[in-house]
Amino acid sequence: MADIEEWGKPVERRGRLTVVLALATLISAFGSSFQYGYNVAVINSPSPFMQQFYNTTYLERYGSPMEDNFLTLLWSLSVSMYPLGGFFGSLMVAPLVNKLGRKGTLLFNNIFSMVPAVMMGVSEIAKTYEIIIVARFIVGICAGLSSNVVPMYLGELSPKNLRGALGIVPQLFITIGILSAQVLGIRNILGNSTGWPLMLGLTGIPALIELLLLPVFPESPRYMLIQRGDEKTAKKALQRLRGWEDVDAELSEMRLEDQSEKAEGHLSVLSLLSQRSLRWQLVSIIIMNMGQQLSGVNAIYYYADNIYATAGVNQNDIQYVTVGTGAVNVFMTIAVFIVEASGRRLLLLCGFGICCGACVLLTVALTFQESVTWMPYVSITCVIIYVIGHAIGPSPIPYVVTTEMFRQSARPAAFMVAGSVHWLSNFTVGLIFPFLEVSLGSYSFIIFSFICLVTLVYIWLVVPETKNKTFLEISQMFAKMNKVEIKLVICWFIAAF
Repeated sequence: MADIEEWGKPVERRGRLTVVLALATLISAFGSSFQYGYNVAVINSPSPFMQQFYNTTYLERYGSPMEDNFLTLLWSLSVSMYPLGGFFGSLMVAPLVNKLGRKGTLLFNNIFSMVPAVMMGVSEIAKTYEIIIVARFIVGICAGLSSNVVPMYLGELSPKNLRGALGIVPQLFITIGILSAQVLGIRNILGNSTGWPLMLGLTGIPALIELLLLPVFPESPRYMLIQRGDEKTAKKALQRLRGWEDVDAELSEMRLEDQSEKAEGHLSVLSLLSQRSLRWQLVSIIIMNMGQQLSGVNAIYYYADNIYATAGVNQNDIQYVTVGTGAVNVFMTIAVFIVEASGRRLLLLCGFGICCGACVLLTVALTFQESVTWMPYVSITCVIIYVIGHAIGPSPIPYVVTTEMFRQSARPAAFMVAGSVHWLSNFTVGLIFPFLEVSLGSYSFIIFSFICLVTLVYIWLVVPETKNKTFLEISQMFAKMNKVEIKLVICWFIAAF
């Protein structure tokens, strides 16, 4: 029974995946995380036709063709405005989730998807390429918010034994979004001269579905109890999510966390950066998010078409090989659900280790690709192995552990820092990789291999396992590392009542 007490501490039931919890997870992930992945890949396939539209529009306006350098600049802006918008979206996380709640922020965030969807959809009719660049920035804000708020929302809805598995769902939908954009980008579907505006505009459909369906599901119980002080609503939400009436044990754990945080005070981003008790947590999420993006995942995708072409894949068939790589990414993210029982730490170590090795082998394969006839196929294999490695650890797990390493008062500020690092690193790779490719060629992947190795060593030495532990237990683990004590003003026995 949930209310059996052991030394004054209520014993919790093992949480299960109820219909309410499953649907809230699927709808929030599809409505928000899916869009993140979709907009990462949506302009890759139709890029020749979009650039042709830029050139034609410029010619109609000014009577002369656009210079190549200016076209390159405009296209670079079209691509890079997305991660730049993501950075600004990350800066909005803390104030919005504290003011509107987790679910409320996701609903509000749909504005940043539906408006740019319409803008991009009508860009060809309006004969303006500027609107695409602006829309990419706005939809980037949507991605910056969703990439941080969805893991936070699901982490606070989930029982501790399901927190890891459900925390991977957002990354799964990101990969499904990427795959969907790759499929729709096939020339015979929408990746052509007439279909690309519709393809860009489809990003508004998941937002509309989320806007219609998510309001019927509960807000984060932890937010309602700890930040709003509304225990009645928090209890009702927990009862719906858990599927049983007796949720006193979980409420007691939340009350204890609430009392502990009242002793320490509510944390802003500035106070988070200076808080000694959160030093190693903060360093850990910064290094993991930098490692996730600076490990070269976007560069691998960028370089993949060139690798496939060199390997002798027909130019028209490269799009199908790319879709195949996206499918591998999806299947490996699904596989993480199966092996998640091994814990977060092992998945991170294995993932970064595989990526490190794949980058080294890819460097060797690309170096000898011209002289050894079978070496291009080794290059393709390395790309696939890298995608598998990134999918099992570096892609999904940093979001999960960011939720787990911080308690309620510090979590919004922590996600704001983690998200800012994530998107700035994403933007940096997109900005400098073309120059690295020109100056270093295949040896540029040695840099990514080194970053993977450094991240792996840090995780091995510092990051503890957080699976099946409460937020307060995780805080106590880090308190020892930070050489501080967590202030508790009530005991478990009192908290239970």
